Amino acid sequence: MRAVRYHEYGGVETLVVEQAPDPHPGPGEIRIRVAAAGVNPVDWKVRSGAVREMLPVDLPAIPGRDAVGIVDGIGDGVQGVDIGDRVFGLGGVTGATAELAVLSAWAHAPTTWTDEEAAGAGLASVTAMGGLKALGPLRGRTLLVEGAAGGVGSAAVEIALARGATVIGTASERNHEFLASLGAVPTTYGTGLAERLASLAPGGVDLALDTAASGSLDDLVAIVGDPSRVSTIADHANAQRLGTHLANAENDPALLAEAGELGRQGRYTPRIERTYPLERFAEAHAHAERGHTRGKIVVRV
Repeated sequence: MRAVRYHEYGGVETLVVEQAPDPHPGPGEIRIRVAAAGVNPVDWKVRSGAVREMLPVDLPAIPGRDAVGIVDGIGDGVQGVDIGDRVFGLGGVTGATAELAVLSAWAHAPTTWTDEEAAGAGLASVTAMGGLKALGPLRGRTLLVEGAAGGVGSAAVEIALARGATVIGTASERNHEFLASLGAVPTTYGTGLAERLASLAPGGVDLALDTAASGSLDDLVAIVGDPSRVSTIADHANAQRLGTHLANAENDPALLAEAGELGRQGRYTPRIERTYPLERFAEAHAHAERGHTRGKIVVRV
């Protein structure tokens, strides 16, 4: 099969498109013929070697954790899916950006989603839902999403709105129109956030989800008044210091199924900033590494 691989840790120059051995599904796994794969911050962090102590990989490695495609292989013990089904989901830390990929968690992809949208749904939706789940019921509550324009942040906005929350999202001013289109009340992050929120939410902010890991957890705790009402998906050190929730992305098929159902209802559509062809995968990684994306970056395979 054709795949993107890197044979050593390093920059985007290590990425090559080449032939690689076909993977095969083990017990509880499926294999898909990949239509598109997501590009996530963890992908370039793993490739660069920045997180090798926590997330070591066997080299050569195929980047990518989430993808969409047509099922063409089913491992022992798998039920509820057939050859030919269109599914989206998650595999290991690596392996998705190839013609064939093995998934350990998946759900049927809504017909309402394009391949690009479905490719951007896997990791973003389970990460957002993990962060929201830690905060408890959302209906009737006011939620602040820090970093609301990114892949996880924009997913969290739509999912929280679908669960009945009022959502205020922080982003740079260039993304305020985008946040408003999702249904969030936009504001800027940084100095003076508490004052801006006082006018936007006179009744106060009940809960906060940090998707940006920008060092704002102290401020978020002060704004909502209780560390148990704040969760973060990435700020490990400050979460432990302050006692906030720290949510980790899990390969949870129930969360994927919930995201897919919201997609079928038209209440969650993964937002795609840019799509790259496989041959320009290095550009996709460089784009992701620069940060400040509006939604997800995906690669068509």
